[in-house]
Amino acid sequence: MSVPTTERADVGKLDRSTLARLTGAKAMANTALRWIPPFLPTLERAFGVSTTQLTTVLGLGEAAGLSTMVIGKQLDHGRERLVMIGGLSAIALSSVIALGGSIWTFAIAFTLLILGVANFTVGGHAWISHRVHYSRRARSIGIFETSWAFALLIGGPIVAVLINLWGWRAPFVFMAVGSTIAAFVVALTLPVAGPTTKPAESAATGATRLTLRAWLVVIGSATMAMAGLSVFVISGSWLNDEFGVSTGGLGLIVMGFGAFELIASGGSAALADRIGKMRSALGGLVVLTCGLLVMLSADGRLAIGVIGILMLLIGFEYGFVTSLSLVSEAMPEARGSTLAVGNAVGTLARGSGTILSGWLYGIHGISGPAALSAAAAVAAATCFVLSRRF
Repeated sequence: MSVPTTERADVGKLDRSTLARLTGAKAMANTALRWIPPFLPTLERAFGVSTTQLTTVLGLGEAAGLSTMVIGKQLDHGRERLVMIGGLSAIALSSVIALGGSIWTFAIAFTLLILGVANFTVGGHAWISHRVHYSRRARSIGIFETSWAFALLIGGPIVAVLINLWGWRAPFVFMAVGSTIAAFVVALTLPVAGPTTKPAESAATGATRLTLRAWLVVIGSATMAMAGLSVFVISGSWLNDEFGVSTGGLGLIVMGFGAFELIASGGSAALADRIGKMRSALGGLVVLTCGLLVMLSADGRLAIGVIGILMLLIGFEYGFVTSLSLVSEAMPEARGSTLAVGNAVGTLARGSGTILSGWLYGIHGISGPAALSAAAAVAAATCFVLSRRF
């Protein structure tokens, strides 16, 4: 994809302190979301439900991400900061509701959590994309998305310790306090200056319609998300059922996942702008697929199973983070709207993938979610390749 002429070539990089604050806030938001799948066995025991029931709740809750459909124009008008503050506030409230201690209060809390994380994430991507030139954007978005890895690398062990010391409610208290602090940090320290680049008139008037190329890129990114997360969501249950990994053991493994994801997202920040964003996204899909094959060959060997998940996460993290830059420039005259639609489509893909993954795992074991992931990876690659023709 070429750099559009609608954007000034002198748009610079974000200063480090601003990007660090944004990344720290997103790390808190992502921790509130990401600790749940690896620790599903803990929540199953707390609520007295099965893996299938919980993954169904998680999948249905993903529908809250459709809320980003209504904020596209707000993002293109420069209100990203307000959207991010609202998202973090929703995350804090969701953590309080989850303390109710039933599957029903958890369902409400998770729905609100998805709403908060989705809106904060899209707001952050739009804020960055409006201020950083496409030729350097993968670096800034890649750094921003290292928060996804820090959520496991730092947040995972913290959650394991909290659960072991004070029980399953402790992580929710931690997330409520942390998200509230993050909201105040964004509100009080993020620059309030408007976007460096302005959307085209069509976006400003609300008449924006995505082009075919934009739709292909959006769907490619969404199905890549399905390919990675449909397996990750049952990874904790698989490690517990297949290998007998305890809560403490899951904490250590999750920390390892975070370390390798940090390498992957850092790799996207360092390499994707230089070797090509499309090539990077496709390469990530190849590594993800290889990880699936390794998982299927584990045959009771924990080390092989963990290596397979690590390969899947590395490929997914590197490719998906890079795909976000592709989405941000799929329709440069309406970046905020495109990112908002992209998140909504991704919500449908992730939600359906999560629900199907839980049911397939209950029926076929790991081979069921792996087949779903492989099909989604093929769909993602097809969409990305086709998008280059338009």
